[in-house]
Amino acid sequence: MATFVLIHGAGDVGWYWHLVQAELRARGHRSIAPDLPCDDDSAGLAEYADTVVTAIGDRTDLVIVGQSLGGFTAPLVCERVSARLMVLVAPMIPAPGEAVTDYWAGTGWDREPREPHDDVFYQDVTPELAAEARARGRAQSEARLGEPTPMRAWPAVPTNVLICRDDRLLPVAYLRRVARERLGVVPDEIDGGHTPALSRPGTLTDHLVGYL
Repeated sequence: MATFVLIHGAGDVGWYWHLVQAELRARGHRSIAPDLPCDDDSAGLAEYADTVVTAIGDRTDLVIVGQSLGGFTAPLVCERVSARLMVLVAPMIPAPGEAVTDYWAGTGWDREPREPHDDVFYQDVTPELAAEARARGRAQSEARLGEPTPMRAWPAVPTNVLICRDDRLLPVAYLRRVARERLGVVPDEIDGGHTPALSRPGTLTDHLVGYL
C-alpha cells in the first residue's frame, strides 16, 4: 500500500484530485491532496512545499505527484521526505534555480505553435465538473513567482512524466521535448486535456499505480 501525495496546479485546490483519490482507495492505496496557499501573496514555492510536508506528517511509502505548476513543488518535497517515486502530470519541469516567471522563456514555450482556444483547461471535462472546478478555484498569486526555486539539483528520486495528447496549455510535442531536455526521459502519454484527474481519473490512476 502506497501513499500518493497529490499536488495541484496553479489557482486550484486539492479537490481537483477527488476522483483519483476514490480510484486509489478502491485499489487499496492511501492519498492526501492538500490545498496549497496559492492565493496568498506572502507564500512562495518554499511555503508550498512546507504545506505539503506538513500534510504528509509521518506517512511513509510516498509517491509524490505534481500536476502542472505542481511540478515546481514536487521536487522540493522530494528533497525533504523519503519518497519512493515522483510522477509529474502535464507538468512544468523546472531547472535548478529557475523562477516560475522565467520558465516559459527558458523552455521555449512562446516559440511553440499553438491554436487559440477559449478553454485550455476543461475542454474534455463534463460541464458539471468543469463548473464546480471553476467555482472552487482560487486566484493564483504572482507576488513571489519571480523568485528562483530553492531547488539546486534535481532530487535523486525515480521520476516518471505523464503527458496528455490533447493538452491545449502545454502541447504534447512541447512537453516531449522539455522532458527529454531537462530530465532525459521519454514521457508516457494518455488521451485528454490538461486536467486528466477530472476527465480521465481511471486512466490516470492506472498509470500512477502502474508506476509502482
